[in-house]
Amino acid sequence: MRAEPKPLVVVVEDESELAKLIAIHLERAGMETQVCNRADHGFKFLQKNFANLLLLDISLPDQSGFQLLEALKGADISVPTIFLTGNVDEANKVKGLNMGGDDYITKPFSYAELVARINAVLRRTESNHDLNVTKNVRLSDEPFDFCGAQINPIRLEITFPGQPVKKLGRKELGILSYLNAHQGAVITRQALIHSVWGIHADVKSRSLDQYIVKVRELYNAHGLTLGDFRTVHGIGYIFDPQGVSQEGR
Repeated sequence: MRAEPKPLVVVVEDESELAKLIAIHLERAGMETQVCNRADHGFKFLQKNFANLLLLDISLPDQSGFQLLEALKGADISVPTIFLTGNVDEANKVKGLNMGGDDYITKPFSYAELVARINAVLRRTESNHDLNVTKNVRLSDEPFDFCGAQINPIRLEITFPGQPVKKLGRKELGILSYLNAHQGAVITRQALIHSVWGIHADVKSRSLDQYIVKVRELYNAHGLTLGDFRTVHGIGYIFDPQGVSQEGR
């Protein structure tokens, strides 16, 4: 039987000895770790690698943990975060949680408590994604119309007028849902890939184009065209049912 992958925890902590001790205890608890002693190091690592959780010290030499979390959000990098701090000020705790932090631990702490809190956040974030079909679509999303066909995320189905219901692939659903949510806007291929596959996915533009071809062929086979869905050469695509843009014409 194939072993379950170990969760990767990125530890951004400038106190080297403390960071090493944290890594040792987390690895004993069945996790993998990546220690970063500066915010910039943590940001660069998370730009290129997926992590299950970020253990983030608030006071860092190059910038605060709050600033790092804001920078990650600005780069569309989403990772569950537990703040570490020696500051017992309640205002800092509230700020961290309001920014989207999942938990907050004050130094000094026991390693047993730290491991327990990390596991609790991992369980919670995993269950939050149980309904995700793609990064941008959940099974609970409402049906919507796309170029004359009814898309039903709840059942992963597409219905063409007067014809039997057809199954719709997860990635095709994610693409159509993102386009529908951004009507009239030019969408780059990279933005579409990130929205459906995730920012760390190694997906090429050619693969995306192949999914677009499958969608076009599906519509053509059922007597509908995608006139409102156009290619913007050299950039990406636009879904413009209201005719507000000349792009791609």
